[in-house]
Amino acid sequence: MIPQHQSRGKPRTFDREAVLRKALTVFWKRGYEPASMIELCEAMEIKPPSLYAAFGNKAQLFMEAVNHYENTYWNDAWERLEQEPDVHKAMVGFFQDAAQILTSQDAPCGCMVVLGAANVSRESQDVNDALKALREEGKTCFLDRLKRGLDDGDLPAGTDVDTLASTLNTLFHGMSIQARDGVEQAELERVAATAMALIPPRPFRGR
Repeated sequence: MIPQHQSRGKPRTFDREAVLRKALTVFWKRGYEPASMIELCEAMEIKPPSLYAAFGNKAQLFMEAVNHYENTYWNDAWERLEQEPDVHKAMVGFFQDAAQILTSQDAPCGCMVVLGAANVSRESQDVNDALKALREEGKTCFLDRLKRGLDDGDLPAGTDVDTLASTLNTLFHGMSIQARDGVEQAELERVAATAMALIPPRPFRGR
C-alpha cells in the first residue's frame, strides 16, 4: 500500500481540497502515467517544492486524489446501501445512485477507482495494488450486504451470495466504462434494473 504522506515545514498556503480537485481533473483527462508533474503543478497552481512537501510524490498525490473522489462522490451511496434494511431496496437504490453519479456533470464520468487502473503500468505496482484494494472493497460491501439479507430472511436459503456479489461488482465496473464512453443515465438505469433480476426475490412467508 502507498503510505500517506506527512507534510513538513512551513504551513500550507493553499486549499488542499481545491488543489486535489484540480489534480483529479488532470489525472482523469491524461491518466496516471501520462500526467507529468509539470502539468499537475500548473493545474494546481502550486510550485513543485510545495507539491512535494504537501503530497510526497505523484503516486501519493494520485491516491489522495482518488480517495478525495471516493469520499466526495461515493461515501453516501455506500452508506445508504448499508443502512437500508431491505436488501432489495438497498441494491436498487445503490445502482440508481451509481447511474446518477457516473453520469453527473459535477463528477468525472465513470469511476476513478475502476478506470484509473487503465493508465497504470506494471512499474507502478504500489498504485495498481492500492486501486485493486479499493475495487475489492466494493465487492466486500456487496457481499456483506447480501449476507445480511440472507441472515434476515430477505433472500432464499442457499443463495450463492459470493457469486452474486462478484457479479454485481463486475456490473458496477462495466457501468463505469459505459459512462466513460458517453452512455446516458437513463440507459445505465435500465441496465441496473435488468441486473436486479439476478437477485432472488424474498421467500414467501405463509401463515
